[in-house]
Amino acid sequence: MKTYKYLFLFIFGFSIIACSDLEEDARSQLEPDERVLDLETVETTIAGGYSHLDARAFMSRALGLTLMLRSDMVDIGNPGTNAERIEHDAFALSTTNPLILNVSNPERSFWPRMYQMVRSANETLKELEVLEDQEAGVKEEIAARARFLRGFAYYHLVRLFGDVPYLDDTTLVSEASAAERTPVDVVYENIIADFEAAKAGLPNTRDNRALPGKSAATAYLASVYLTRGEYQLAYDEAKEVIDNADLYDLALDPDYRNIFHAINTDNSKEPIFVIDFVATNIGDESRDYLAAFTGFFGQATYYPSGGWSVMVPAQSVYDTWDDADYRKSVCFDAEAIFNDMGNPMPIDFNNFSSLDGRNANRPHISKYTAMAGDAMQANTSGRDSESNYQLMRYAEVLLIAAEAAVETGRTAEADQYINMIRARARGGDGTSTSAVPADISGATVSDVLEERRLELAFEQKRWYDIVRRDMGDEVFGPNGFEGAGTANFDKSRDYLLPIPPLEISNNPNLSQNPGY
Repeated sequence: MKTYKYLFLFIFGFSIIACSDLEEDARSQLEPDERVLDLETVETTIAGGYSHLDARAFMSRALGLTLMLRSDMVDIGNPGTNAERIEHDAFALSTTNPLILNVSNPERSFWPRMYQMVRSANETLKELEVLEDQEAGVKEEIAARARFLRGFAYYHLVRLFGDVPYLDDTTLVSEASAAERTPVDVVYENIIADFEAAKAGLPNTRDNRALPGKSAATAYLASVYLTRGEYQLAYDEAKEVIDNADLYDLALDPDYRNIFHAINTDNSKEPIFVIDFVATNIGDESRDYLAAFTGFFGQATYYPSGGWSVMVPAQSVYDTWDDADYRKSVCFDAEAIFNDMGNPMPIDFNNFSSLDGRNANRPHISKYTAMAGDAMQANTSGRDSESNYQLMRYAEVLLIAAEAAVETGRTAEADQYINMIRARARGGDGTSTSAVPADISGATVSDVLEERRLELAFEQKRWYDIVRRDMGDEVFGPNGFEGAGTANFDKSRDYLLPIPPLEISNNPNLSQNPGY
């Protein structure tokens, strides 16, 4: 055991200072100038970093709302919902939007949370430098987890904000407090380096896929290269996962519904990296808020009180999806069960507002409500669910490979990967076989993007696809799913989010993104 005296490596404006009090970071309760380090302490540090993934500031609420509402797949349902959500949906974003940085409650916003992930990863790596030798591979595996988390956090940050301050485990306090925005290309170089290091040090498989394995690091490398337009490299990384699917214990689940079922997904080979909710919360953290935001008021279909009808697909998203595609029945609720004096009664989506005037009369998303586990029955609005959010799954790797294959002249191979996914969609739950969706031949990039839109619907992928493929003018134009509802869209501004003004005030070396 060694004593290691050091200062916290991050002092980055208000966000990082405020985040030092977050309960999820167990290290923040200890004195920063002196630490007694052993393997258990280091494990606590990296576990604290991963705990931010299921925080309400990340996919469950703040970032999940942002990514889904900014896409063309999801619209506002209840018009009386908070303005911070409507701003993202309408592309009328204020620079002080609380989902990005909530000055009063920074723990509820995703800018500070993602830098908190980075901080935990950096602290872990610094601690490992002075930790006494452990059995072979132990320190390397912990370092790989830290590098994966740092790469993962920056991969979101760079896509959301563009140039961002890049702070690593070598950054000095004096440098961090006045850090300039690091160019996008340099940030990506570091992300790739982190995922490469994670790939080298992580195990082939995990019993708990809330922790990354080698396939997760490889899949994210493929995703990064796809985003960068480096299609041969994207193909190589995705193909490595596909070719080693048995080694990594991966496969398409025979039933699409199992992937989103709270219990069945634990036995599925499709998930690669997930957020695993366990039906408990501390201080309103570790809660599945998307169940509430996508459910509808006043129904007893899944849990007593229903949801909040905030994020609801545009009607045309539902109407244009072929009814014979099994995935449609998994993705949408077009009917509610109303408990009328103890008598359950079905209500069609056209009459959802009869249950509660705040409900939109449109089909609602069911991926976060229909299969979230028995624990939802006993709590308000379904937030204490047992759901798994699919951050990366095998079907997405197939689609990354398909898109990269098209771009590198391997059209027949792209057809093969798409048709694997379509065959599962035709097979349903195994009791019947549909003719829809039919096999494809001669796939184009547009075909792959459309397959991604359907297969990965409502999984926080669509906004990033729109940006990386510069589809904004098309999908938010008059012929898009939301029609005139996105008339404010301006790609010269809206592909990036604003840097929080308080950060710029605290650090004059920062600048604002164009248009804000």
